[in-house]
Amino acid sequence: MTTLAPSLSESARAEILRLLHGPCDPAALSALTALRKALADGDPGPVHGPGRGAALMGRLRSLADALPPGDGILDDPARLAAVHAHAAVADPSLCLAGLVHHLLCLGSLTELSDEQAGLEPRLSALREGRAKGVYLITEVGQANSHLDTGTRADFDPADGSFVLHTPGPGAAKFGSAGTGGVEQTGVVLARLFVGGTDRGVFAFMVGLTDAQGPLPGIELSDPIALDALPLDYVQVRFDRVRVAAAHWLSDGARIAPGGEGSGTAAMFHDPAGSPEQRLQRTLRVGQGLWAAMPAVAAATSRRTAVEAVHYARTRRTQSRLAPGVSLLAYRSQQTVVLGALADAFALTCAADGALAVRTGARAAVPPGPEREEAMGFTPWAAVSRPLAAYKAVTVRTAARLTAECQHRCGFSGQLTANRLSGYRDFHHAFDTAGGDSQLIFYDIGRSLVEEGHGREPELREPLEPTSPYWWPALLRRHRAALVRELLWLGAADASRDPFERWNPLLERAGVLGEAHATLLMADDVVRVLDGLRDPGLVRALTPLAALHGALSARRWAGSLLALGPLEAAESGTLSAAVERLCDAVMEQLPLLLEVFGEPEDHRVLDATLTWARGATS
Repeated sequence: MTTLAPSLSESARAEILRLLHGPCDPAALSALTALRKALADGDPGPVHGPGRGAALMGRLRSLADALPPGDGILDDPARLAAVHAHAAVADPSLCLAGLVHHLLCLGSLTELSDEQAGLEPRLSALREGRAKGVYLITEVGQANSHLDTGTRADFDPADGSFVLHTPGPGAAKFGSAGTGGVEQTGVVLARLFVGGTDRGVFAFMVGLTDAQGPLPGIELSDPIALDALPLDYVQVRFDRVRVAAAHWLSDGARIAPGGEGSGTAAMFHDPAGSPEQRLQRTLRVGQGLWAAMPAVAAATSRRTAVEAVHYARTRRTQSRLAPGVSLLAYRSQQTVVLGALADAFALTCAADGALAVRTGARAAVPPGPEREEAMGFTPWAAVSRPLAAYKAVTVRTAARLTAECQHRCGFSGQLTANRLSGYRDFHHAFDTAGGDSQLIFYDIGRSLVEEGHGREPELREPLEPTSPYWWPALLRRHRAALVRELLWLGAADASRDPFERWNPLLERAGVLGEAHATLLMADDVVRVLDGLRDPGLVRALTPLAALHGALSARRWAGSLLALGPLEAAESGTLSAAVERLCDAVMEQLPLLLEVFGEPEDHRVLDATLTWARGATS
């Protein structure tokens, strides 16, 4: 957790802690401090091989210790997000394991089970970090496998259990289930068949391994290397695994057995109303993941930006232009590393916005088909459009930001000890994991067009690019222009075949979806800024917010100029605005670095080096 200088007022300290860690109570903040120390002092163990399982379980227990105990472990979305954000800064692979364990596996068991007592003792072992949770959705044989799940779960009317089976090689699951020597419990998505009739995709709790290896009927492949984000990836197949009735995560669905000896078929009832809406309800556990990802992206981006600024301030150049000046004196370096600080602030605001959506929606899960959004190309946006948008835009922003900072840090940026490579790979991986970001943007764009969001909002007063309010106003006009363009191109023509209609327009729909998600973040920036009360914080963060907007506009300039929201004359002023904003941010840099965290002491790395001396002749 950030250590704040005693010179800051109590109100400023409270606002900073609220900004960085969300609405966590004092007990949670104390637990985060203990977690940070445990992760720093603990041995991460080997990436693969003997000892891997024990080390990983020890670190997962550290995460569990920082969360509420017992059945309340998932009740505080802000604390969940903060814990996994701390894990990501210390060890991106641990963060991924924790997200899968807590938000996908435990989240499914908690949200989709109608009777949690039937899930014991595995449920308690997962909550306490004595077993590892796995989530198995992806199948290796086809793209978008969640839309045509091949793994089968056949209802057995004799005892009410289910038979889980992999019908062919293409239906093998891919996931991080290869950790040896530990108990692993999986949430497996499978297509339920009752009396031979397909009833949609449900989740099932399945024991995968114990300390000796795979359990009966479970087949694990050799390890599959994924060096960008090392976890214990394997393919998983099921050979007629018997799953108890209590381990069906039925989410309100019911199967009434037929009359004994009467030949009456089992009766199936699902409040979701259709297989399509059943898939959406089964996948709603993704909302917890999407709500946490912006906090993870913000935390790693703050660390990345602070490291990049520190490197640029302390690295002296020998360029003939000005020998001996720091890298940060160069405008080209300022634009990237101060821009990264600005984007990290925007991500921090988006994390707050995502948590607000999550906590507002948490108590209101739609009970039936009348309140479900229709599924488009994929189910992600239909599960929760705002949270899916937050996930997509924040991981993509963090991946870009980290890659740019890593490049500007030279050799230092490549060192494993500085973790920039790990942060970059983590966010690149999550661009497709947890719901593909590009597919989410396609779907959001399609929805906006079909809902007719093409009216351009009125601009009440002229704004300058140096104002933090300029970017969201410009982006709102651009979103409307993108909708109108797609409408003019026939995207809403229901008389045409959907594939023929959308296939040539998908890239434009993706731009629209990304603009919508980017606007969510832009609006969060001004909302958070308007909510600050400490004058010093407002002075420091206002130019940072405006710099985020001006640099974002430069990245979007082609699309903005093509459709008219940004005029050529206004575009020509952006470079001068960026320079003025960089100067303003430089004036506030000491406080900003205090807010976002001091750089790590890389002298520790030097102190751990040993040297071999060649023999003298």
